[in-house]
Amino acid sequence: MEHLQYLAMIQAYTGIGIGLIIGLGAAGACIGIGIMASRFLEAAARQPEMMPTLQAKVFLLLGLIDASFIIGVGLAMLFAFGNPLLAVIQAAH
Repeated sequence: MEHLQYLAMIQAYTGIGIGLIIGLGAAGACIGIGIMASRFLEAAARQPEMMPTLQAKVFLLLGLIDASFIIGVGLAMLFAFGNPLLAVIQAAH
């Protein structure tokens, strides 16, 4: 294969990977937050006196779930704008 074909393949597969990282990360975060919120509401309905304690834990976990998604977006942007794989191919030729 030619040099340009390798670059095109890397960019195409990188685009697919970026889409998967962001899409599955967003879906996983949304599903996780939905399950956590539903369980919080069930627990608050059963034991209303535990609501302040549970609410603090819910907000902490909400931030951790969102942080994992944002880290995935950051890695996807790294590959979108500064793909280290392209430098390997360019250095080899």
